[in-house]
Amino acid sequence: MTTVAGVDSSTQACKVVVCDAETGTILRQAQAPHPAGTEVDPTAWWDALRSAGAGLLDSVDAIAVAGQQHGMVALDATGIPVRAALLWNDVRSAEAAQELIAELGGPRAWADAVGNVPVAALTVAKLRWMADHEPELADRSARVLLPHDYLTWRLRGGEPGRMPEPTTDRGDASGTGYWSPSDGAYREDLLAMAFRGRTPALPRVLDPAEPAGRTPSGALVAAGTGDNAGAALGLDIAEGDVVVSLGTSGTAYARTTRASADPSGAVAGFADATGAFLPLVCTLNAARILTSTADLLGVDLPTLESLAAQAPAGADGAVLVPYLAGERTPNLPHATGSLHGLRPDAMRPATVARAAYEGMLCHLADALDHLTGIGVTPRRVLLIGGAARSPLVAAIAAQVFGVTVTVPEPAEYVALGAARQAAWALSGAPRPPTWKARKAAEIPAPADAAVGQRIRAQYQQARQALYD
Repeated sequence: MTTVAGVDSSTQACKVVVCDAETGTILRQAQAPHPAGTEVDPTAWWDALRSAGAGLLDSVDAIAVAGQQHGMVALDATGIPVRAALLWNDVRSAEAAQELIAELGGPRAWADAVGNVPVAALTVAKLRWMADHEPELADRSARVLLPHDYLTWRLRGGEPGRMPEPTTDRGDASGTGYWSPSDGAYREDLLAMAFRGRTPALPRVLDPAEPAGRTPSGALVAAGTGDNAGAALGLDIAEGDVVVSLGTSGTAYARTTRASADPSGAVAGFADATGAFLPLVCTLNAARILTSTADLLGVDLPTLESLAAQAPAGADGAVLVPYLAGERTPNLPHATGSLHGLRPDAMRPATVARAAYEGMLCHLADALDHLTGIGVTPRRVLLIGGAARSPLVAAIAAQVFGVTVTVPEPAEYVALGAARQAAWALSGAPRPPTWKARKAAEIPAPADAAVGQRIRAQYQQARQALYD
């Protein structure tokens, strides 16, 4: 049997799945934790990959890595990280992002150039922050990689003193702020502008099925990609499918045949892992809204769901605006969460719990609105991520989104997408392999849309009162 491995190197953990290359059947899987925080030594990711892959990766025929996007991995000339990697959720570069927007001539100029308007998350803003606050480290930065690039390089034998050429793919490169999805090329002028004249070497951008090389033991290493492009490949999304992912953060994205350029900055104009495009809206807050509310009420998540199910739709007028960790969409990096509409009959654990669920899903409904605003027409929403396993989340999502919600069976779809890419690169075929479909539950939109519209109207009123 030909076997392939997919790696999901996320913010929280490294997850490895080993699959049958022909059918996609999962044969083995494991995971290992990552350090907490918004900056992490990249070698910790490599240690986690070796730990999770111990005994799993020894005999696979091919492997690919899908990783958290945007993280800045700066290496010196010998391949040693010059500092801890700044992750996507590190907001210290928010002011740098605003400076860069002004320097190029405004949001439209950036959207036209690279499909993205700088925010704190993008690599280009993190480079400006390092150039201004750590110029000595910036001077030592000979190469700049992304998290998945770094792990792909290590899999190919890269280490201090041994420097095979680093590689990346168009999906992850499109989240840097200095690679253009529409042109398929780096904008090294923007890199130099951001890094105050410095021009570190960048990884070579591979085609979707182009191999990056081989491991020292001979397994093929595929190009890899960013986590959202990996999940899209794992789900095999088609036109009309919109994915809403409810992890610690949230995303909403769709597959399109044309690059997008949204000057508002709400929709990131990413590429995908197949040669198409992946317009995406990212929020800093999603499942963390539920875990934080559970902590507030002193209950576990099953109890929180039980409480929320006891309250009526609309939470008796209580509304949670859930910008608990600042927010990326809308771009409010220093915002905080707030609870509105409190009256004596609403000040109960059940209504607060219900407001948390509705606030999270109204927040992602706003993200869907941004996608429809650039021409995406949702036929259905695929709900994935840890919070999607909750039946109440799926039911409220169908109500608030106003479309059919499909909940695929729980699986590590980012890692599965990486494994599918590895099988594709191994086969040399023009298209990714067709793997067996996984089970899914469908929740149709309610026949009466009025309740969902009322929930959203309450939410929008509260949000606009603070952030018009």
